[in-house]
Amino acid sequence: MSQAILTLNAGSSSLKFAVFAVNPGDEVKPRLRGKVENIGAAPHMVAVDADGAVLVERRWSADAGLAHEAFLEPLLEWIDDHLGQARLKAIGHRVVHGGASFTTPVLVTEPVLSALDALTPMAPLHQPHNLAAIRAAQAARPGLPQVACFDTAFHSAHADVVTRFALPRAWHEQGVRRYGFHGLSYEYVAGRLQALDPALSAGKVLVAHLGAGASLCAISSGQSLDTTMGFTALDGLMMGTRCGALDPGVILYLQQQAGLTPAAVEDLLYNRSGLLGVSQVSSDMRALLASEDPKAQQAVDLFVFRIAREAGALMSSLGGLDGVVFTGGIGENAAAIRNAVANRLAWTGLVLDQGANQQGQGLVSDSQSRVAVWVIPTDEEVMIARHALEIIKDL
Repeated sequence: MSQAILTLNAGSSSLKFAVFAVNPGDEVKPRLRGKVENIGAAPHMVAVDADGAVLVERRWSADAGLAHEAFLEPLLEWIDDHLGQARLKAIGHRVVHGGASFTTPVLVTEPVLSALDALTPMAPLHQPHNLAAIRAAQAARPGLPQVACFDTAFHSAHADVVTRFALPRAWHEQGVRRYGFHGLSYEYVAGRLQALDPALSAGKVLVAHLGAGASLCAISSGQSLDTTMGFTALDGLMMGTRCGALDPGVILYLQQQAGLTPAAVEDLLYNRSGLLGVSQVSSDMRALLASEDPKAQQAVDLFVFRIAREAGALMSSLGGLDGVVFTGGIGENAAAIRNAVANRLAWTGLVLDQGANQQGQGLVSDSQSRVAVWVIPTDEEVMIARHALEIIKDL
């Protein structure tokens, strides 16, 4: 009987899913992908096959009041029907924070879940939804292995000097340190770059994962050396609704002088800042690039400036620069942002091929550029599927 791996990526208002067929040699091949959006409002589910043909589309009314957990059982039933004679072998989950203890994918057990629960304060926007999806899947399919795959794991070999804050040592020992995120995306992109450009992959590469969440990663010979996110996914670059790196004195001011509660500060920094906060128009880069509002342009300019400034810092960590890779929703689709970042990094010898950049596929640097520039679509789901299969293959 043929087998398949299901991957789940639960966000604050969405649930991404994908099914991969397990082929001979333990290779995983995409069979279908889908997403439930607007959970908590007016949910919308759509799934497509490997060729992009729509398999199912369904909408729920805004008064349905459905949470993430409500979609797991009907989703699993639909997947079972679609698979026919094939059966699910395991479910792999994206978990944003693995802390210092979880540096590789793991089979989910109750002690593992308890340990991951304790990390929720470090990723309050993501971790609760990641773990809720695991629990809902356990309840719906109690005998099916669940595998947790961590966004922090790719960065777990960082040098001590990269991970430490200048705080008393006791706090570092209690886990207050820099972890880094978007690791599943960076791991996939590093593997694709090795296949597409082995010589560049062996060099010093800056990968820009730009989307609603955004970060940069310094990768040398396929290994993460440094990254812009730190203790939480709030750090580093300006994002859709997150502020990125911030003087900690601002937090003290907001609480001590402005009278904001910790919950209000959390909401401000995670949900009302970034592109949305500066532009007062939208958190969506497409809307900002199309807008004539000067505040929208200011938000875009700040986004690009912060990318270029953080890129300079990571070039120091790398000790040079051989290539740049753009990935993520903005990185893959916004030619104007790639061009603006390239202009700010022109001092490195980076020159885009404008025609290739507009196409947004593959190698987009000019033949005379001293720095190679690639656009590589990310695929976190296939990394989750591969890891899940590796973990459960001997069960």
